[in-house]
Order: sequence, then C-alpha cells, then structure tokens
Amino acid sequence: MLPSSIQISGEPLSGAEVRDICRGLRDNAVRLLSLRGCRLCDRDFGRICRALAGATSLAQLNLNLGVVSSPSRIKQLAEALRTNRSIQSLFLHGSPLTDAGLALLNPALALHPALVALDLGDCMLGDEAINLICGLLPPDGAKSGLKELTLSANPGITPKGWSRLAIAVAHSSQVRVLNLDYNPLGDHVAGMLAVAVASSRTLEVLDLEGTGLTNQSAQTLLDMVENYPTALRSLVLAENSISPELQQQICDLLSEGEEEEEVAGGAGDMQEQERGREPAAQQRSSSSWMCPSDPSSQMVLMTSGLGDSLLAETEM
Repeated sequence: MLPSSIQISGEPLSGAEVRDICRGLRDNAVRLLSLRGCRLCDRDFGRICRALAGATSLAQLNLNLGVVSSPSRIKQLAEALRTNRSIQSLFLHGSPLTDAGLALLNPALALHPALVALDLGDCMLGDEAINLICGLLPPDGAKSGLKELTLSANPGITPKGWSRLAIAVAHSSQVRVLNLDYNPLGDHVAGMLAVAVASSRTLEVLDLEGTGLTNQSAQTLLDMVENYPTALRSLVLAENSISPELQQQICDLLSEGEEEEEVAGGAGDMQEQERGREPAAQQRSSSSWMCPSDPSSQMVLMTSGLGDSLLAETEM
C-alpha cells in the first residue's frame, strides 16, 4: 500500500487518534503528517516522536502553531530527528522555540541526511539562532544543505543577524527559496540581500512582503535584476512602500528572464532528443518550492524538476 497523509488541524487529539498515528508511522504508511495547532499531552507527544524516529516513509512533518511548545518537547523532537532519515520538510511555524530551543534542535537538523525545507517562521528567534541557521546553508563545495528556508515574522533578529544570513545565502550552493516576509528589514538590509541574490547561483524565490521597504530598496533590486544575471524568478514586494510602477518593472524583467530560460531549455531538450536521449530534466516552476507561511494552509503533492516527489505546503 502506498504511503498516505494524516492531516489534523486545531483539534485536541484523543488517545485512540495518537495510537493510530503511531501505528501508521511504525508501519511506514504515512508520507505526510500534519498536526498543526493540535493539542495533546506531553506523554502522547513523546509517543509520536518515538514512532517517527524509525519511520522511513515520512517525508513531511508539520507541527506548526505551537505543537512544539516547551523545552522538553524540543528535546523529544531533536532525539527523533537524530534517528529519522526520511523527513525532507519540517514545519515549526508559530512555535515558541527562541534561540535556546533552536540550539537544542540544531545538532539534529545539521546532521539530518534528507532535510531540504525548514520553516522557522514566528519562532521568536534572534541573532544567535541566525548563527546556527547559517550552518544549515553550507558554502559551495561543502555538504548538502537546505533548499528552502522560511524565517517570516521573527522581529528579534537585528540587521547584524540578517547580514550574516545574506553572506551565507550568497555562498550557498543549495538554497532556492528564502521567505523573510513580515520582518522589519528596511532598506539597509534589503541592499545586503540584493548583493546576496546577485551572488547566488541558485536562489529562485525571495519573499520580502511587509518588510518595511521603500522605493530606495526597489530601485536597488531593479538595478540588480536588470544588470546581473541571476537565478531569481519570483520577488515578492507586496505590503511595502514601493510604487506600483517599480514593482511592475521588476516583475516584467523577471518574467522576461524566465521566458528566455524556457526557450533555451526547449532547444536543449530538442538536442537531447536528437541524440536519442531523454531530456535531462524538465523546467521547474518556482512554485514547486514555495512554502508560504502559516496559517490557513493545505497540503498538496508537487513534483520537482529533480524527478523526486516533494510534499509542499501551499496557501488555500
């Protein structure tokens, strides 16, 4: 039987439901487990963690909205992640982790062999957490790291912390999606991020919605998109003090770049077929890697251009 999904949102979990979840995990019958906003006792949380430790089919784990609510639960989750080898996407949006909690969780995250997407939005993080997160974005030539990172709504991170993240993104050979929406970044941090985007060979999606930007930032980003070839396909600038004209100019330039890539990709596919081989990979749309912030979301199955099926969380 193919692995299925278990999705429960905002409800108290009964003992029977917890037993069913644990059984499904132990039987490797669950690919997606979403318990966002669910209420359960510490004992039942521990039972689920022990079950997911040995699960080999689980690809996505969603514990958004306060499920991981205490240091003891953070430790239990970390212990499970040290053993688990299958989770690709971990969502902890809206969990009161703080820097201290992420420090407990970080060793397991850093050593996990499959993790490529991490949502730490609204987790009460600061600069110390950024130092740890930068370690999950190893530089070129190092080990594999995150492809998708969400740090929405963490106002405790200072410009110093964001500058460190910008440097890590610039040198990362992996990251493709970076969601920083609803942080008080301002024009200075946006300028540093523009340099990071210009340096990155992989970043495709950058979400800067509601980050306190002005036309000054938009002009810098426009110059970057216009004059430097990048992998960027989507730049979200809504809810900022940026003129619609500048936003449209940036959008048009990004669209032109994507169209040129599609034409070049099509020609390459024809050449591959003429040689009697299958095309190396299909073009991947940016939405294949999108993981917008909680709340109000649903799970869908998406296929990446790498040929693997990834489970991603998209807005309703």
